[in-house]
Amino acid sequence: MSTFVVKLTQSELPAHIQAGLPISWDAKGATIHIGDSDLSLNTISLCARRLFSMLAGDVALTGDWHMEQQWAFARSFGGPKSSNRVHWVENADTANLENLYKAFAFARDLVNQTPEQLSPESLSAQASAWICSLAPSTAAVKTWTGEELQQAGWQGIYEVGRGSERPPVLLEIDYNPTGNAQAPTEIALVGKGITFDSGGYSIKSSEGMLDMKCDMGGAATVTAALGLAIMQGINKRIKLYLCCAENLISGHAYKLGDIITYKNGTTVEIVNTDAEGRLVLADGLMAATESGAAIIVDAATLTGAAVAAVGREYNAVFSMDVQLRNTFLALSEDVNEPHWPLPLTPEHRNKCPSPFADTANSRAQKGGGAGGASNAAGFLSRFVNAEGKGWLHIDLAAAYNRDGSDIMPNGGTGIGIRSICALLTK
Repeated sequence: MSTFVVKLTQSELPAHIQAGLPISWDAKGATIHIGDSDLSLNTISLCARRLFSMLAGDVALTGDWHMEQQWAFARSFGGPKSSNRVHWVENADTANLENLYKAFAFARDLVNQTPEQLSPESLSAQASAWICSLAPSTAAVKTWTGEELQQAGWQGIYEVGRGSERPPVLLEIDYNPTGNAQAPTEIALVGKGITFDSGGYSIKSSEGMLDMKCDMGGAATVTAALGLAIMQGINKRIKLYLCCAENLISGHAYKLGDIITYKNGTTVEIVNTDAEGRLVLADGLMAATESGAAIIVDAATLTGAAVAAVGREYNAVFSMDVQLRNTFLALSEDVNEPHWPLPLTPEHRNKCPSPFADTANSRAQKGGGAGGASNAAGFLSRFVNAEGKGWLHIDLAAAYNRDGSDIMPNGGTGIGIRSICALLTK
């Protein structure tokens, strides 16, 4: 199959061509006309989606492409049923683009796997195998599986996952390129790895459950971010924690009215078994805190409330550490990944009261009630230091879109990988 050539030019679209998008054609291929303005990343993404719908096979980029323009095209060109590849312009950016694509493809393909393919143990195994392939001598792996979780006190992951025949897992990857076993952990990453979310006894509707294979998008995102940082040569000690479980219904599943007691003594009443992501992340955040990491970043496809607030084009960002939040938002803007801050204060810890425990895991209202995304973040803040210093929570509203969009393919999007990697390497 031949490779189609796509050229980029700052010239205007010829006046005699009537087209909704600035694409012209000749015997050599297609040309995208962006005019003499800025990077025009959105226009390039729109053109990539149009070309993908028309072409079969690979595309070779030619002309004067900026790295961000090449990435905007490549991220938008393709789909879950396609093996089409984009061949980069040969210049100083080629190696960086290839590494970026590897990380993106890892996360995208992991998110797009079926629930039957991706069990908690499979998610843990695939993530650790990929990181260890990138850092075979500097990455150490540890797991707690099934009953081992309860014995070690990782009660949230255990309770959420015990209803499934396929056991839950807490994965720890210790990436330490320093050669010093006593080196401090500079950053810890925590990812929600719910490989399928039925909602448990607070069961989802059929349409609400259809795409819950994507509920491990946080785990895929933070793993891909660490992998990209490794490929970029990062020399910091980083720990990665993936909180992996299936949230299913059985005679052994956790129930509404149950109370979970966490390692830090916090008691949590279950008022909604579909608010399970925060229950597993609590364990990951405590493990990250125990590591002594100066910065903790968690990522999760956590709430529908975040989607309602910022749509599927942005990820929502929460932190009581204003400096850290602003640094992250600036870095995300630098790499052209859309993120937006939502409110989080110490008062949000008490937005889900319980008469039987320190807190409930949600509010007994549809979607967790008003401010559901901030309330979920407030719940998580109970499991890091009291001031929230050095902790950043990302609600991945943009991590997955079944129907795609005018600029993004169907399925996993990988949005968030570059921003987290930029924070790691800063």
